[in-house]
Amino acid sequence: MNPIQTIDYIRILPELVLTAFGIVVMMADPLLKPGASRKGLGLISLAGAISAIAATFCQIAWSARDAQFAQPGWFGMVRVDSFAIFFHLLIPAISAVCILLSLEYLDAQNIRSGEYYALILFGTVGMVLMSSAVELVLIFIALEISSISTYILAGYRRRNAGSAESAIKYFLLGSFATAFFLYGVALMFGQTGSTSILTIGKALATTDPGLLAIAATALMMIGLGFKVAAAPFHVWTPDVYEGAPAPIVALMSTGPKAAAFAVLLRVLFATQSAQWFTLVWICAALSMTLGNFGALMQNNVKRMLAYSSIAHAGYLLVAFAASNEIGISAAIFYTAAYAAMNVGAFAVVSHFAAGGERYISVDDYSGLGRRSPLLAFTLTIFMLSLIGIPATAGFLAKYYVFSAALSASAHPTALVWLTVIGLVNSAVASFYYLRLIVVMYMREPLVAEAPAPASIGTRLALVLAALATIYLGVVPDRALNLSVAGARDLTPSTAAVGTVSATAPSSAPVATTPVK
Repeated sequence: MNPIQTIDYIRILPELVLTAFGIVVMMADPLLKPGASRKGLGLISLAGAISAIAATFCQIAWSARDAQFAQPGWFGMVRVDSFAIFFHLLIPAISAVCILLSLEYLDAQNIRSGEYYALILFGTVGMVLMSSAVELVLIFIALEISSISTYILAGYRRRNAGSAESAIKYFLLGSFATAFFLYGVALMFGQTGSTSILTIGKALATTDPGLLAIAATALMMIGLGFKVAAAPFHVWTPDVYEGAPAPIVALMSTGPKAAAFAVLLRVLFATQSAQWFTLVWICAALSMTLGNFGALMQNNVKRMLAYSSIAHAGYLLVAFAASNEIGISAAIFYTAAYAAMNVGAFAVVSHFAAGGERYISVDDYSGLGRRSPLLAFTLTIFMLSLIGIPATAGFLAKYYVFSAALSASAHPTALVWLTVIGLVNSAVASFYYLRLIVVMYMREPLVAEAPAPASIGTRLALVLAALATIYLGVVPDRALNLSVAGARDLTPSTAAVGTVSATAPSSAPVATTPVK
């Protein structure tokens, strides 16, 4: 094998590792007795997700000694730069935590199917590949790999009508969204003669983007807007989140969303951001407003968190609207912060719901502070972070996003108004998050007995999510450095790098060199 081939295989090493472990799980499943526990397969899958993270560190080491590593490989289809590496670390970590949650959940639901874990790994392959792909056809293939896995996992509680309904809705609407994306790819090829993001960016930079390119970008944004649950493409979210298994909701509300945002960043910044500012501004304002006011009306915790995820997609789009390097780094950091606190919230819901997911209304959490103090305490951390309370990841993420919007030189008035809308919505959101905390600590319990003790896997998942939420809010330097390095690799200009430190809180200085 020549050196060029070796570098190419290192570029897709996390995907190869995840695929290998997924195949092992699928081959081992038929060898187990019907009805036997599949926890062993879950542990193999967990090892696969951790190995993918180790493979990413191998990519970091390789890029430190070979300057050519960050250049596009596999015939210009894959680019593993600092931007991609950030998501290569984040997405397998999300999958690992969701696998830990599933070890207890599948036994509680009496589900004995090993392909569940294989589907998580194969879905992760698609998500990881989306973050490093720089060719639209490859992005489409990776998007389908991720989507097909999550379609099946959303309906995995086969005996539950709500779960089946959620899977059908997700599949039908997701198919339409994919068609929009694919049609946008075709139009972009018609305009530029290429499906390579890098070639498209160069072609549109030298000439005025035509109507065809603008239409193509809008269609691709519709397709990806569905994946990130941004308004007005959000209608599937509450029903699918309510019916899908809780650990899978933790995965699909963070992993695919992170991958889709990575693609959206690559596509929109390659196709001239000035052309789609108005569309992003409208989507951001609608997502924040509809998401937060929709959550106010919910008594079902899963539906409340579904509307919350719509609102957080809006906060992320505020960073997109900033259209500068600071905005990109803010969006990257926000993705990691949101993943930590949202996975943690669904970890608590997953354990507390028990078999059949019976306890999912807000009233069911009455008196949880007395019945299970540790469970209530961890959920409180995640709720406070989702609000944006200082010393949590949510506070710094929102601060960074709004600072990016206010420091942008383009469209200053529009971005000031978008920031005002975001701040008002953050105040509205505090009501339904605090409502859950009040119910846990200030209401008499409806049921006397405490929830069943959490398994080791669930405890570990909760601890990891809580530590990540606090870590990103208190000592976020390394994550901010990685996000800045990723933003620098994504944008051709580094003029804004010196401004990044000024926009970050004094307690979280940002380095001006990538972390290797």
